[in-house]
Amino acid sequence: MTYRSNPTLSKEEAIQLHNESLVIDSQQPPITSGALFTDNMRKSLDEWFKEGMTRAEARGLLSNMMADEIQNSQDAKNQYIEMWDKSGVNVASGTYAGPSRIENAYDISVNGISNAIAIINSIPEKLMLVTKGEHIRESHETNKYGVIFDFQDTLPFGTDLSKVDFFYNLGLRVVQLTYNLRNLVGDGCTEYHQSGLTYFGRELVSKLNDSNILVDVSHCSEQVGWDTIETSKTPVVITHSASAAVFKHDRGKTDKLAKAIADNGGFFGVVIIPGFIQGTNIGNLDNWAEHIEHLVNVMGIDHVCIGTDKMGPGPGTESLFEYPSEMPFSKPGEFSWQGWQEKHRVNGPTATDIKLEGYNDFTDWPNLTIKLAERGFNEDELKKMLGLNYLRVFEEVVG
Repeated sequence: MTYRSNPTLSKEEAIQLHNESLVIDSQQPPITSGALFTDNMRKSLDEWFKEGMTRAEARGLLSNMMADEIQNSQDAKNQYIEMWDKSGVNVASGTYAGPSRIENAYDISVNGISNAIAIINSIPEKLMLVTKGEHIRESHETNKYGVIFDFQDTLPFGTDLSKVDFFYNLGLRVVQLTYNLRNLVGDGCTEYHQSGLTYFGRELVSKLNDSNILVDVSHCSEQVGWDTIETSKTPVVITHSASAAVFKHDRGKTDKLAKAIADNGGFFGVVIIPGFIQGTNIGNLDNWAEHIEHLVNVMGIDHVCIGTDKMGPGPGTESLFEYPSEMPFSKPGEFSWQGWQEKHRVNGPTATDIKLEGYNDFTDWPNLTIKLAERGFNEDELKKMLGLNYLRVFEEVVG
């Protein structure tokens, strides 16, 4: 059942609205670390595969190479900007901390941010770093593409709250408290026994509030979500998740928590990851739109956004890197801090069969606007979900 019985716009009208509107992807992790795959990168990956390297090892090298390619090759710059152009997205939130060994987390984040700044500085006529609300408006008005720096884990802070200031000064503006597993702050959504915020976690939330950084509970346990809403002095957000009421998945959020996020003034960005939004291997954008519609009914139109969490092909958050199918993900016996289980439908032997019709990579973003118009959302509602809802909260919290 669609939101309304009739489409509000034709396909052509929806594309025009998309191109004219402020469009923000509230979660696009590899926007500066996995959004380019040149011939040179392909050749290097082939060599690393022959040398026995794993995907985990190659990923960081490819991300470094992406930054080098954009800085030194006009063709690479053109490819990268063309991808943005086709997407119609004005601003994307990229990730610079995620699941990793705690001893490596700080260095990985600093390296990723360094690469991002190098990419942004190499194309100043088209790219800009977003650190306050007026930058989002500037990006839209000047036809530049804005990048927001976010963390999807708090490991880079270690036990030192002063590192929040350090990363803020590098441009960090959104922090997800946990990934899937347990850290010093609290439990993630796939941890076996899930509790709430730790004492340190509550102190960190207060520090993030004082630093005007958005607090994100997308991958957190339900109780961490509730504790964060109780602790935070500013609106709490979910940059990328789905409705557990529409499709039950550990990454989904209950209606009760979603409503509390709205009542608290925050927003809920809806993902398009097939494994999170539907129960079959072949999904489509109608499956995704059902989550949008349900959350609009629960939270109100002013609190729903789009956080695709998806760059390229594949069942989960994928870069544009095309790894050889035989290339192992990690070394045998190495523990994965991702925290996924086979039932989560993002890895394992069946995950490669999961596809989302209508969205193969970032350039397919306009199809999301087309689908929502087809499902009956009007122009004002579309503009809110495409970017204005995010902008309102970002300006309130970040400034």
